[in-house]
Amino acid sequence: MGLMEYVESHSTDPRWNLALEEYLFTSMDQTKDYFMLWQNDNTVVVGKNQNVTEEVNEATARINGVTVVRRMSGGGAVYHDLGNLNFTFITDAGRLSEIDFFRFCRPVAETLRAMGVPAEINGRNDLTVHGKKFSGSAQWIQGGRVLHHGTLLFRSDLECAAQILRAGAKKVRSSSIKSVPDRIVNIGGYFPEEVTLERFKGELCRRIMERDDPRPLELSQKDLEAVRALKRNRYDTWEWNYGRSPKYETTKERWFPQCGFLTLDMRVEEGVIRELQLLGDFFGNGDVQELAAGLTGCRVDYEQVLSRLEELPLSWYIKNMEPAPLAKLIVS
Repeated sequence: MGLMEYVESHSTDPRWNLALEEYLFTSMDQTKDYFMLWQNDNTVVVGKNQNVTEEVNEATARINGVTVVRRMSGGGAVYHDLGNLNFTFITDAGRLSEIDFFRFCRPVAETLRAMGVPAEINGRNDLTVHGKKFSGSAQWIQGGRVLHHGTLLFRSDLECAAQILRAGAKKVRSSSIKSVPDRIVNIGGYFPEEVTLERFKGELCRRIMERDDPRPLELSQKDLEAVRALKRNRYDTWEWNYGRSPKYETTKERWFPQCGFLTLDMRVEEGVIRELQLLGDFFGNGDVQELAAGLTGCRVDYEQVLSRLEELPLSWYIKNMEPAPLAKLIVS
C-alpha cells in the first residue's frame, strides 16, 4: 500500500456511509490509499446481487426501525448496529491474481491477537475466534482499484440479527446470491481485560495507520456535497435498494381467523408485482382475480401495497379481510 489517509465517518446513517465509501473509491485522489472506520445504526446491508425478500424479514425490520440498503460489493447480507464496527481499505488492485481477502484481514487479526484475542483468518473472507465467526468481508474491484470492507461484531445484538436475517418459511424461487448462515459471536468478551469498542477502534486505527495519533482526512465542502448527491441519487432510492433485486417467484400461506386460509403465488421483477394469484377457503362475492389484477404493478413495499388495498373493495373479494394484514403477508 502507498500513502494512506485515515477517514472517520461521524454518521451512523448507512446510506451516507456507503455513499462516502463509493466517493472515496471512485472520485478521490487515486494515488492515495484510504482506511475508513464507520458504524451504522440498526441496518441490514445486502450484497449487490442479492434479493432483499429472501434475505430480510421485512416485517420485523419495519417494526424495529431497521434500514435496508444495498451496497456495491457482492457477498451476503449483514446486520449492523452500534455494537458493530466496520472497516474499509481502498488501494490499488495491482494484478488481479494477487487480490485476496487475506491481504486485508491479516492486519485486523494481528491487532486483535496483540490485544489478547485469538483471532484467525478462516475460509475465504471470515475472521473467527475459537471457530466462531465475528467478521465477514466483501470486495469491489474497478478501474485498477480495490475496495475491501468488513464487519467486526463487538457487542452487537445477535438475537435481533437472527430475527431480521431469518429466511423464514417463505418458498422463494430465484437466481439471486443467498447468504450462508454462520455461527457468529461477539468478540467483546474475548479480551483478557475489559475493552470498550472505542478503545479497540483507536488501537486498530493506530496499528493500521502506523501512527500514534492519526489525523482524519477533512473533506472539502465540494466533496461533502458530492457525497450527499450520491446518497440522494442512489442509496436513498427504492429503485437501488429494492428494485435491483433479481426476479423471483414466491408462495406464501397464512390462516386468518376471520377469513380462512389464504395462499398467494407471486412473480416479482425489479421489485414490482408482475403476476399474482390468490387461492384459499375464504368467502367473497367478487372475482378474487380482479383483486389480484388491482395489485399488479405495485412495488413490493408495505406502504404502497397498503395504499392500493385501501382503495379497493377488499371485503367484497375476501370477506372480513382488512388491508393491513394482507399487505403484511404480501411484503413479508
